Amino acid sequence: MAAIGKIRSWGPALITVIGLALFAFIAEELFRSCDSLKNQERQRVGEVLGKKIDVQEFQKLVDEYTDVLKMTQGRENLTDAELNQVKDMVWNQYVQNSIIEKEAKALGLTVTDEEMQAMFQQGTNPALQQTPFVNQQTGRFDVNQLKQFLAQYNNAKKQNPQMAEQYRSLYNYWTFLEKNIRQQLLAQKYQALLGGCMLSNPISARMAFDGENQESDIMLAAFPYSEINDNKVQVTDEEIKAKYEELKPRFKQTDETRDIKYVDFAVTASPADRNALNKTVAAYREELANAADPAEVIRKSASQVSYLGIPQTKTAFPLDIANRLDSIAVGTTTAVIENKQDNTLNIIKLIAKQQLPDSIEFRAIQVIDADASKVKTKADSIYNALQGGADFETIAKKYGQTGEKTWLTSPQYQTSNSMDKDSRTYLNTLNTAALNSVVNLPMTNGHIILQVTDRRSMVDKYTVAVIKKSIDFTKDTYSAAYNKFSQFVSENQTLEAIEKNAAKYGYQVSERPHMRNSEHYVAGIHSTREALKWIFDAKPGEVSPLYECGDNDHLLVVALTGVNKKGYLPVDNKELKDYLKSEVMKDKKAAQILEKVKSVKTLADAKAQGAKVDTVKQVTFNAPVFVKVTGASEPALSGAVAATQKGKFCATPIKGNAGVYFFQVEEKKTLDNKFDAKAAEERQKQRAMQSAGNFMQELYQNAEVKDNRYLFF
Repeated sequence: MAAIGKIRSWGPALITVIGLALFAFIAEELFRSCDSLKNQERQRVGEVLGKKIDVQEFQKLVDEYTDVLKMTQGRENLTDAELNQVKDMVWNQYVQNSIIEKEAKALGLTVTDEEMQAMFQQGTNPALQQTPFVNQQTGRFDVNQLKQFLAQYNNAKKQNPQMAEQYRSLYNYWTFLEKNIRQQLLAQKYQALLGGCMLSNPISARMAFDGENQESDIMLAAFPYSEINDNKVQVTDEEIKAKYEELKPRFKQTDETRDIKYVDFAVTASPADRNALNKTVAAYREELANAADPAEVIRKSASQVSYLGIPQTKTAFPLDIANRLDSIAVGTTTAVIENKQDNTLNIIKLIAKQQLPDSIEFRAIQVIDADASKVKTKADSIYNALQGGADFETIAKKYGQTGEKTWLTSPQYQTSNSMDKDSRTYLNTLNTAALNSVVNLPMTNGHIILQVTDRRSMVDKYTVAVIKKSIDFTKDTYSAAYNKFSQFVSENQTLEAIEKNAAKYGYQVSERPHMRNSEHYVAGIHSTREALKWIFDAKPGEVSPLYECGDNDHLLVVALTGVNKKGYLPVDNKELKDYLKSEVMKDKKAAQILEKVKSVKTLADAKAQGAKVDTVKQVTFNAPVFVKVTGASEPALSGAVAATQKGKFCATPIKGNAGVYFFQVEEKKTLDNKFDAKAAEERQKQRAMQSAGNFMQELYQNAEVKDNRYLFF
């Protein structure tokens, strides 16, 4: 009993200990849950209509579209700028498709498989014309070719995985295209339904027709606002706030933006760097001029332009090189040429200039054998048979090849980064072999039997060796620039200090308002994603660390000056305040002018008050009047002129964008165009559709789109 009593005496302490243990257990699970949610949040590229898209899902969409571009353009890689365009396109398409799908679902709109099949059968969709499944005779998409390919692909997956892998890129392209066509058709259905809500009527159609076809010539008297000195107009903060409330709907922004000031220093070659490079390139020039084979000199020089040793069209070369080719004599080597546009030193040696075909049709049989000694015997046998009149395709099929005719164009091969001896021999033979002759061409790994069957588009081709070297700075130059910039940043840790001392260091402070996180570069400089992330994480007044960016040739420091939240811009936003001040100033100048011209009743009165008078012809209701005197478009004048009869003076002053106006109608006429009520109503409907074309922007605002791509790309 004593033991039980003692245990009871420990009750409150035990309850406390157990409670703390339970709390620790629950808290641990809670923290784990929070960490998990944070990790998930960190992987989210964005959000549309409450649906979150993670980085892996978005990257998959980007890769899908990138692969399609590579296949359709026959390219291995895309540039950074092109990849950024792809990411923007994929994101915009994802957002639009998500929004349209939601709206279509609410309305019961779908694109059925039957509709897709019918569209394939018709073969008129423009996207289908870009596929390999186009009938060469009709020039239209052939659904039977598509079906044949899909059947071959499915069979290959079961029976020949290696062949299926070769088909895979084309199959992926087709599935991508089919998905996009379905999405496009759904969007077209939605827009067509929206368009069906836009109606016109004979009365509005007639008014619109008259507005286009009734013209007036006027004598215009203008009192420009610019005639009044800004210093003579006082604007108060209360007036600016009143104008803000009046125009407030104009100042709504859908995305949060940032205002920044920054210092960007571009590192360039020093005079010592340039002198050293000039000596090096001059030595290469001597070597190139004397070289029988330029390949080794070009390789050693690390030229930006590859040497292929084959005839190429001008389009294969940089523009500055191409523009000089016709002014160089064959066999000569130019002096060293500086191109300031791309910051390079250049040398050109023109080896040959020939008229050659831009397109070649040919067929080939490849002869290979595990026993190298048999290759020549087999190739000679095929060659002799063809010379004797044998059918090319029949013999090709005997050796497991098609022997079909194929077209080869210059762009398909002349922009390669390198070319081996066999490839040069092969291409030179295609360019120069006699038409329909058969050539037995020995190669490193066998023989190729070639026959050129057609040539088209004879053009000038050039065999050229080019040394193009960037005028780069050295490590020492960069180190000196970095140390100086680093010292500047470390000594100036506030925006005020940066602005005060930048000029002392030879730097300039630049400004960029309303920067969005959807931009890929800060101040147009490559490799500034870390700076962009800092901008959208910093607080106003903070100064960033030093960023090494660009193509390893820029030094950057950024100061955040303002955060513009989503919604209405505040009245104290500097850019907005300047605009509001100018609007208030225009109102006040207009008021001064209106007070001055109260007594104006005729054109002569206006002249007497100092108006600038000019003739304006062909004024219509449907187009704003452009006034040369003020350099502004004035929509208000168009309506007033249309309502004034011929010979009448409009004594009511018209307050415009750039001045106050009076006018007298000198002539009115109606153009000799026949009114077609049906056509006019259709044009009205189209105009209404254009006005309603902003529906996507409205839906976008309601979709609560969050774009966090800048954190990842």
